[in-house]
Amino acid sequence: MNYSQEELQQIEQFASIYLKISDMAVILGIPAEVLRSDIADRTTEVSQRYLRGKAASKVKLHHQEMMLAQVGSPLAIENAHRNLLDMEDDE
Repeated sequence: MNYSQEELQQIEQFASIYLKISDMAVILGIPAEVLRSDIADRTTEVSQRYLRGKAASKVKLHHQEMMLAQVGSPLAIENAHRNLLDMEDDE
């Protein structure tokens, strides 16, 4: 499906707040199966925008978690360690 720049921007924004694909589809008036399929195809611009939105929020969360870990939050330290292990596994 062809998506307008406005729809792509909305999808990226929705992904950044972790909105479910089925909810995005309702708001955009697109069948959920179509949107889900287009996002699953990593070669599409809609997939890239969806992933970019998710990743941008992940960056913010990791940054906040690292700040909490640096001041001694036990849970944040544990999560930061898990994030490091995930990062190393992905290398």
